[in-house]
Amino acid sequence: MRAINDIKKYWGYMLYSAKSRLKAEVANSYLNWIWWVLEPFFFMLIYTIIFGYIFESGEQYFPVYIFIGNTMWAFFSKTISASVTMIRANETIIAKVYIPKFILLIIEMLVNAFKMLVSFGLTAIMMIIFQVPVSLHLLWVFPIMAVFVLVTFGFGTLLLHGGVYIDDLAHVITIFLNMMMYFTGIFFSIENRVPEPFCTALGVGNPVAFLLTSTRKAVMYSSAPDLPLLVAWFGIALILSAIGIHVIYKNENNYVKIM
Repeated sequence: MRAINDIKKYWGYMLYSAKSRLKAEVANSYLNWIWWVLEPFFFMLIYTIIFGYIFESGEQYFPVYIFIGNTMWAFFSKTISASVTMIRANETIIAKVYIPKFILLIIEMLVNAFKMLVSFGLTAIMMIIFQVPVSLHLLWVFPIMAVFVLVTFGFGTLLLHGGVYIDDLAHVITIFLNMMMYFTGIFFSIENRVPEPFCTALGVGNPVAFLLTSTRKAVMYSSAPDLPLLVAWFGIALILSAIGIHVIYKNENNYVKIM
């Protein structure tokens, strides 16, 4: 309840901070906000050429397939990377004004969520261009994305706390994310390309891979996700978030002293 009340209390500040960061990112660029469209588009183009044509991936509607994977991975990886160094990066603010430290993580997620929405807008346009059939299964995207955001927040809170005490954690997470990217199925289908039992292990034990695959199935292939597994990861994400918030509340007064 304390966390919910704090989110309500600081909601205005979070929105203002997120908007300010988005404006600051493009303030000195000639193309301004257009970069939020060009960046994911060019990444999709590069990955499509490399994996779709050079390595001859046979996934249906491959440009859309890549776009969904890269969009979701960018949200997760950028949030997780930032969470590790978040307290140290905001040391000046934290030392002067009290703010629940997980609020900083939510601000980062709002910034990345806006960029993800822009990319999903481009995905919708590409679905029209490539004539991807749409069904009511598309509505599964909303609960899937809710679990995806909660999973990211849960891991982010734990890493936010750990990053204060372990200086090398940022380097470890960078290596881990680079490795995890290839085990998440951004460029290929885990179900079709990875043999058993590794396929099942990745599909069940890697939440990003599971949720990414579920999103593609709902958006592109008119298929429902594995509902029991979706509920299971929702429960796990809730537990991780609760533990992370509890740990942050318990130790946040010591963060400035340690830094």
